[in-house]
Amino acid sequence: MPILVVGIDIISEEPKRFAVVSWFNGKLVKHGEFTFYRLIRFIRTKKPDIVVTDNIHELGEYLRKFIHAIPQGTKIVQITGRPGEQKPLWGLAKEHGIRVGDKFNPYEEAKVCALLAARGIGYEVLAFEDEVIIKVSRGRSQGKGGWSQDRYRRRLHNLIQNKVREIEETLKKANIPFDIEIKEKDQGLERGEFRVYASREELAGLIKPMRGGDIEVRIRPVERKTFEFVPLKSERAIRERKSVIVGLDPGITVGIAALDLNGQVLMTYSERNMAISDVIKFISEIGHPIIISTDVNPAPGLVEKIARSFKALLFVPRESLKVEEKNELLRNLGVTVEDDHQRDALTAAYKAYLRLKPKLDHVDAKLRELEIEGKGEEIKALVIQGYNLGEAILKVKEKEKPKEEIRAAEEKEASLDLGPYLEKIKELEKTIEFLEKENQELRAMIEEQRKIIENLETKIATYDEKIREKILRTKEIETKEKRIAYLEKELREAKSIIEKLSKDLVLTKRMHLLELKGSAVPIKVIENLTWKELEELERSTSIKRDDVLYIINPAGAGRSIGEYISEKRVKAIISAKPLPNVIYEVLKENKIPVLYESEIEVKRVDEFAIVDRKELEKVIEEKLNQWKEEEKQKEVQEFLRLIEEYRLKRIKELKKKADEEH
Repeated sequence: MPILVVGIDIISEEPKRFAVVSWFNGKLVKHGEFTFYRLIRFIRTKKPDIVVTDNIHELGEYLRKFIHAIPQGTKIVQITGRPGEQKPLWGLAKEHGIRVGDKFNPYEEAKVCALLAARGIGYEVLAFEDEVIIKVSRGRSQGKGGWSQDRYRRRLHNLIQNKVREIEETLKKANIPFDIEIKEKDQGLERGEFRVYASREELAGLIKPMRGGDIEVRIRPVERKTFEFVPLKSERAIRERKSVIVGLDPGITVGIAALDLNGQVLMTYSERNMAISDVIKFISEIGHPIIISTDVNPAPGLVEKIARSFKALLFVPRESLKVEEKNELLRNLGVTVEDDHQRDALTAAYKAYLRLKPKLDHVDAKLRELEIEGKGEEIKALVIQGYNLGEAILKVKEKEKPKEEIRAAEEKEASLDLGPYLEKIKELEKTIEFLEKENQELRAMIEEQRKIIENLETKIATYDEKIREKILRTKEIETKEKRIAYLEKELREAKSIIEKLSKDLVLTKRMHLLELKGSAVPIKVIENLTWKELEELERSTSIKRDDVLYIINPAGAGRSIGEYISEKRVKAIISAKPLPNVIYEVLKENKIPVLYESEIEVKRVDEFAIVDRKELEKVIEEKLNQWKEEEKQKEVQEFLRLIEEYRLKRIKELKKKADEEH
C-alpha cells in the first residue's frame, strides 16, 4: 500500500530552518526551505505516514514541541538507528544501493532519509507510553456566591459525574484496562481522572476531547522518561541483534526472564515499582524479543503493550499455568530463582519455547541437511516471525549476494581477453597522474588565495571595529541629544504648571481672605449633576442647609435629583448651563433660587469657588421677587380666565332663556 514519507534535515540553526523532501508511490518531491512552524503546519495538513530524519536530537529545544505537534498516526523515524548503535547515513545509502549526490546538501540528506524509510529502514521513535491520562473537570468558572450560583455548581458536578460514568462504561465495553481517581462534591463529582493503559490510537473514536462548554474532557498521552527506538521492520532487528524469548510477570513487582532460541536461560530479574519504559529499556539491553510470553490467560494489558512496542509475537498459554506445573518446568530447566515473580516469568518463557521447539528442531535438521552454518539463529527468528523456511534462507542469503556477484565477475573476467582493458588502464593511469599534478597546482593556488583572504578578513575586521566604534559613538550622541530634548520639554511643562499653580495659589489666598472677612460665600462645586457625584460630595463634605451649589454640567439630571436637592434646603443653585426644565420646576416649587453665570460672578480655583456675599444676597432676592411676581401674574391671569369663562357661560344661559320665551 502506498505510503507518504517526509524526510527533513537541518539547513540552519539560528533561525531554525529545514530542508523538506517527500516520497510517495515512487516519486520524490522537493518542497523547499521551511521554518519550524511552517513545517508543523505542512505535516498536520499532509498527515504523512512517516516523518524521518538522520538524528532527531538535531531538533534541539524544538524536539518536545515537534513530538507533541505531529498528528496521531504519523511515525517519527530516526534513520541511522538507536543511540549508541547508529550507522552513518551515507553508509546506509551505499548498503541499500541509493545513489548520493552532494553530501553537504541538506536536500540530499532529506531525500536519502525518505528513500531509506520507504524501504523500511530505520527506527521508530516511541516518545509516549501506551498510557493515556483522561481528565474530566468543569469548563467554566462558577462565579461568586448566591442561591443561583449554588444551583449552577450542583448542576456542573452532576454533569461531571455523568461524563465520568459514560467514559468508564465505554472503557469497560472496549475491554481497555484503567485506573480512576475521583473527587466527590455536592452529591456529584468535582473532577475525575482516568489512567488508561492503552495507546492514543486505541482510544481514537472511543473518547473525544471536549472544550468550551460546561465540562471539559482533556486527553493527554503519558510521555516516556527516555525515548525508545524500535525497528520499522523486525527483520532488520533480527539480523542486527540477538533474538530472545522473553517471559513477563507484571504487577507491583515485575518479573522478567529471557531464553535464547536454543532454550538456554540468559537471565532472570525482578524489581518493585518498575515503569513500563524501564521494562522496555531492560529488555532492549538483552536483545531483540521475538516472543513476549505470559503465564496467565487472558494476557495482562501490560504484557500486550510491551509486545506491541517490540512488534513481537504474544504467547498466551491455553489456560493459566498452575504452581505445580511451574515447579515441574523449573526442575526440567535445572535453574533456581530468587522469587515467585522470576519463577512465573521464566516458566512463561520456557512454556513458549516448548511450544516452538518442534518447529525449531525441524529448522536445525534442514540447515544441517543443506550444510548451512552460522545463520541458524537468524533463520529461526524469521521462521517464528511467519516466513517459511525457504523464504527465511533466501532473506539471509541476500546479504551475501554482493560478494557472490563479485566472485562471479572475477571468474568471468579471467576468461576474457584482457589486452584492450590493460591498455585502457594505462591511459587512465596517465590521466590520473596528470590530474594529480594539476590538483597539486590548484591546491597551491587555493592556499595562496586562502592567505590573501585571511589577510583581507583581518583588514575588514579592523575596519569593521573602527566603524562599529564610530557608529556606537554616533548612536550614543543621538541618544543623549534625544534625552536632552525630552528633559527640556519636561522642564518647560513643569515651569508652565508651576506658573499656573502660583497664580492659583495667589487667587486662592485672596478668596480665602475674602471668606474670612465675611464678604465672600464659599460654594460647593459639582462637575456633573449625577447621583455618583452627589454621593461623593456627601461623603467628602456633605450637603447642608443653606449651602450654595455650583453646577458645571447639569445635562441628563432627572426629577429625583431635583427633589433630593430640595430636601436638603440649600440656599441657592448656580449653574454654568441651563438646567433641565424638570429640575428647574422642582426647585422653583420649593423656592430654591436658580442662578446662572450671566447673573452672578463666580471666582473658582479647581474645586474651590466663592461669590460675593452682597451680590449673592441681592441676586437671590431679585430671583425670589421675580418668581413671586410671576406667581402673582399667573394668579391674575387665572382669575381673569375664570371671569371670562363665567361671562361666556352667563351669555349662553341668557340667550337660551330669551329663545324659550319667544
